[in-house]
Amino acid sequence: RLGQPSAAGARVSEADLETNCQIPRWQRCLFGTASAPLFVVPVPSSPRLYRLYNHWVMRRATYFFIFLNLSLALFEEPAVYPLPFLATSVLEVLCLLVFLGRLIHFAKVTLHNVFWKDTKNICIVVAILLSLTDLAVYGVLRLYGVRSIRWSRIVRPVFLINFAESRQIRRAFRSIRNTLPEITYVFLLFMFSLLMFSLMALKLFGERNLQTAEGLPYFRNYLEIVFDLYVLVTTANSPDVMMPAFDFSSWYALFFIAFVIVNTYIFMSLFLAVVYNNYKKHLKNEIRKLAYMKRRKMVEAFNLLKEQEGEQFVVKEAQWKQLVKLVAPDTSSSHRELLLRISDDEQKGFVDKKSFVQLADLLNIQVVTLRIRRHPLARWAPALYGSAPSRLLRGAVRHRAFVWTYDAIILINAIFIALDEESPYISYAEWVFLALYIIEILLKVYTYEPREFFGKTQFWNWFDTLIIFAALTATILNATLQSTMKYNSQQILDIVFILRVLRLIRIVDSIQRFQVIMNTLINIVPTMLTFGGLTLVVYCVFAIIGMELFHGKIQYFPANSNAPHALECGNPALKDSLFARGRYCKNNFNDFASSFIVLMELTVVNQWHDIPCGPAKLYFIAFHIVMVIIIVNIFVSFILEAFFVEYSLEKTPPNVSMLDVALMRGNHPLCPGSVFFVPPGYRTVDALLQRMFEAEIPLEDEGPSFEEILNLSPSSAVPRSPSSESAA
Repeated sequence: RLGQPSAAGARVSEADLETNCQIPRWQRCLFGTASAPLFVVPVPSSPRLYRLYNHWVMRRATYFFIFLNLSLALFEEPAVYPLPFLATSVLEVLCLLVFLGRLIHFAKVTLHNVFWKDTKNICIVVAILLSLTDLAVYGVLRLYGVRSIRWSRIVRPVFLINFAESRQIRRAFRSIRNTLPEITYVFLLFMFSLLMFSLMALKLFGERNLQTAEGLPYFRNYLEIVFDLYVLVTTANSPDVMMPAFDFSSWYALFFIAFVIVNTYIFMSLFLAVVYNNYKKHLKNEIRKLAYMKRRKMVEAFNLLKEQEGEQFVVKEAQWKQLVKLVAPDTSSSHRELLLRISDDEQKGFVDKKSFVQLADLLNIQVVTLRIRRHPLARWAPALYGSAPSRLLRGAVRHRAFVWTYDAIILINAIFIALDEESPYISYAEWVFLALYIIEILLKVYTYEPREFFGKTQFWNWFDTLIIFAALTATILNATLQSTMKYNSQQILDIVFILRVLRLIRIVDSIQRFQVIMNTLINIVPTMLTFGGLTLVVYCVFAIIGMELFHGKIQYFPANSNAPHALECGNPALKDSLFARGRYCKNNFNDFASSFIVLMELTVVNQWHDIPCGPAKLYFIAFHIVMVIIIVNIFVSFILEAFFVEYSLEKTPPNVSMLDVALMRGNHPLCPGSVFFVPPGYRTVDALLQRMFEAEIPLEDEGPSFEEILNLSPSSAVPRSPSSESAA
């Protein structure tokens, strides 16, 4: 403590800390033991502020206000559900105040020079100022009846990207940015091929006076040809775009076949290959830095906590427990004991340097603790539960034949679901199937300990039970309404039909291969959510731009409307167009929700060429390039890699050298009556990413070796970059 007398009576100064303790200012933390007191000024003004900042409630609240801020576009002009300008303004100001408070909170637990050198913090400050300025200007102009553009809405996704909680999305954006140069070269080559084929098409078909099926000139305008052939790359207008030339001469089909082979199959596959290779390379570099930084920080933590034990430095057991409890407060005491026994396998009462450094990896391994409990009936009615008929029944439920029987029942149920619902026999059969499913659940609860059967990791048991009882409730409700009130609620009937079909998903639980695939998909959901956030950012930006550019250009009219220009979607320029004839009038940018639907249709690319016309084609081509060619390919690349890793983990649990598998799967004296086991998968996306690329990082390319890292001291460590995302 600065200014306080030390053991020798001298006052401790800041220079003493810097020189004698060899602890830089940014490394200081609060630490001390009764035997060896060392009090160092903490970086945050209070550790409680730091823990509060990282509390899950604060994180969830931040995301809530971020999505509330984005969703305001649904209620602002042009609105799906209009709200008064004052209401949306108050909500936006509230969101901005929350963002500002969150940023100030972050500044309190970060050094000032580090905080202001971090680009993401500056982006948030600028976005808040721009939003407030635009809101004030728009409000003043609105008072005088002047309509202006809410241009600041396009910066709202900045908050989703730049808060500290969104490091996965920022990592995805950085990887895209690093991948763009290689994609650019392939894209330029692709555009050269497209322009060359378009020029050939102009010379081949332009002077032959061909017409499309709608009677329009065929391939006479060079820019129109470029657009039509670009659409052909996505196969959305095939074979329509070829038919006039094909009708004229069958030989012209060779031109379109060559175009599709070169541009659709070769160049699009090349795009995926280049994106996959470069994105994976840059992501691997980030993960390598993350893994190295994590190890280095663990060494620095060890150097702060270490005490001398004989000829080596160690961390005492009490210190270790206190640290783990502080870092991972959600872990149970038995789990902490287990980790301690793994780190201190010889039970010496301390943890050495090598074991301490691997603590972060151990915490990333998901460990499930199961209490070995007796069935309640075994305690309440032991004679009945332990009788011969009871044992025979429980043995039958555990037998594989029980599973096969219910698989057959599910398949028969599927046949009955597909049959005519009006038949009374089908209705009676549904009650029989519901009864059989309820009997199955009751038998399983009778056989297996209920708290084990409905444990946190028993996803399929929960799914089966909820689906069956929801279907039972909806069926009873529908039958009651029909019999007593002569009322047929189509909504309730729809729910009944959906729940009946969902029951068929239970077949997945009984086939091991299906279980592996489904569990793999469940485990990579956090990874997919990262790209969901990335997609949301792109959609929001393009949706807001689209609303400002095309709002009111198209109107939707019911099919029987007699309004003027109803057949042209309210726009005479669309008369006799494919857009109007296809009844696409509801595909417009008149509000935020409609804009999202149009962008989703563009992402799927089927029939997307019918939507744009005129200069608007540039907007739609830009969206297709950004979303489909770049982001979707990156999304596919990442999901492929993540799926391969998780799929292998499902079949082979992670092999950690320190992890004593016998200990994890056995009943250990440290926690009698408990069983520890390691299910496949990891707690965090970072851990999964590290697992994805750790085997591919060459030893000579991953920085210092593990032994060199163990020998690092604070003075010899590589200086930390103030804006390092990996360190954070």
